[in-house]
Amino acid sequence: MDQFRASANSFLSQFEPLTLLLSPLLSLLIAWILHSFFHVVRDKGLKPTLLGFFINSIKLVPGVKSYIAAEKQKVVNQLQSSSISKRDGWRTELPRAGLGVGVLDNMKDEKRKDVSWQGKCSGTVYIAGSEAEGHFSLINEACSMFAHTNPLHMDVFQSVVRFESEVVSMTAALLGGKEKTSGGQVCGNMTSGGTESILLAVKSSRDFMKAKKGITRPEMIIPESAHSAYDKAAQYFNIKLWRIPVNKEFIADVGAIRRRINRNTILIIGSAPGFPHGIIDPIEELGELAFSSEICFHVDLCLGGFVLPFARKLGYPIPPFDFSVKGVTSISADVHKYGLAPKGTSIVLYRNHDIRKATAVLVRTHEVNIGHFVMLIMLHKLNCSWDFSHFFSHILFPDIFLRVTEWSGGLYVSPTIAGSRPGGLIAGAWAAMMSLGSEGYSENTREIMEVSKRIQKGIKDISELFIVGRPDMTIVAFGSNVIDIFEVNDILSSKGWHLNALQRPNSIHICVTLQHVPVVEDFLKDLRDAVQTVKQNPGPISGGLAPIYGAAGKMPDRVMVQELLVDFMDASC
Repeated sequence: MDQFRASANSFLSQFEPLTLLLSPLLSLLIAWILHSFFHVVRDKGLKPTLLGFFINSIKLVPGVKSYIAAEKQKVVNQLQSSSISKRDGWRTELPRAGLGVGVLDNMKDEKRKDVSWQGKCSGTVYIAGSEAEGHFSLINEACSMFAHTNPLHMDVFQSVVRFESEVVSMTAALLGGKEKTSGGQVCGNMTSGGTESILLAVKSSRDFMKAKKGITRPEMIIPESAHSAYDKAAQYFNIKLWRIPVNKEFIADVGAIRRRINRNTILIIGSAPGFPHGIIDPIEELGELAFSSEICFHVDLCLGGFVLPFARKLGYPIPPFDFSVKGVTSISADVHKYGLAPKGTSIVLYRNHDIRKATAVLVRTHEVNIGHFVMLIMLHKLNCSWDFSHFFSHILFPDIFLRVTEWSGGLYVSPTIAGSRPGGLIAGAWAAMMSLGSEGYSENTREIMEVSKRIQKGIKDISELFIVGRPDMTIVAFGSNVIDIFEVNDILSSKGWHLNALQRPNSIHICVTLQHVPVVEDFLKDLRDAVQTVKQNPGPISGGLAPIYGAAGKMPDRVMVQELLVDFMDASC
């Protein structure tokens, strides 16, 4: 040791003391930089990381940043060009004197300025006919009858509490809840829409996997075709999100998802069908993967929940997609789409209570007073006119509710993200399901599936277009290799059609609803004419958004695209 010390001191004596002091610190700095770099590469990949570094370096050049900001503002101004003038004259404070019933005339005047959506919109409005007749009228009356109600006060508004329980139960039965393979314990809640349903399912999965496996750095894996609500859930609940490219058939790549699963994985996602292309992911294969990996598996049935069960009974080749599939732990289904309920109604379902109950945590909130529980129990003992035990099993106890025990306002519990909820919407969903019944939904499904097939055939007859993948349901996405599909979309927009623009590949889609049944031939004619117009006179039309869509798709700096979206949103509010 003495000899080693002497040799080391002799060797180090040739260096400056300051160098010896700074070398370890510099080494630590380099190690930290390399660790950060490899961490970013692991998350984003080598090519995007290097590209991002290059673009950020370019932005440091004097004048470049201000130039980019100016160009972004031009794009934002073009996106807003049609809406800025409309905001002139918008009210910014209360009127001095109230308008009374005269406000209804003002509202009618404003409503007349809305876009004519009858038969012209992709998705958006799913009920047939006009708002003054048929199912529309029924739903409007049901919502109006219960517009003042709030299931938060369950001892007062027992009717909407029952409606919610029955809507959840009927939806669960529709989606395999009564099959032996489901386990017979399917439960859930009504929510404000598909996004809230997905948020609750993701949070429940996160908390369940933390309780089951002790995972504290959760990750979830989704196909790139999965809804953007999963990105929102990942941000809200601090979950690492892996977005996996779809395969050549535009469905979830099971092999790629399997390779991404690790010890921190809590959840994988499948859609039936996916929003972009209307194609059902391989739910059975994903379910088997989730089951064997002992992780959660959520199926997004927001679009398909009230179509696929009936399409399968009508003889369409619909693969398994619900709780009959082993490994499926949760499902989201929107009643306000093909369930033909009022907007703001969706369902989140869980295979069993264990998945829900893991997410019950102590919080400071104010929801359902413990006095309401006492009232419910008293009513139950007094042989209330409906079965509270059914409500308890499907809605009330332990499950995903946020519980409060230490608040001076009392003991409280919350069933969803919202506290107070509109009972009118719950009543409207119940009215929709009860008025249509299985036969009504089957007939609606037959009509929209037939229209979807007619649209697919019409697109195939247009040589300049191709259909993206093989649609399983009522969404038909199409693109082109010879003309700019976004220019086609702009021309269709000028004719009053409102379709959805997609990327990867550049395409547009139409989500078929009952509104399209009487106008399908009009749509195909306008589509053929739009294709020929673009083919003969290529180039963007005045006021069209094709240049922006095209530029956004080709722009390598995705951060800049995100900034564009934020700038547009901020300036539009």
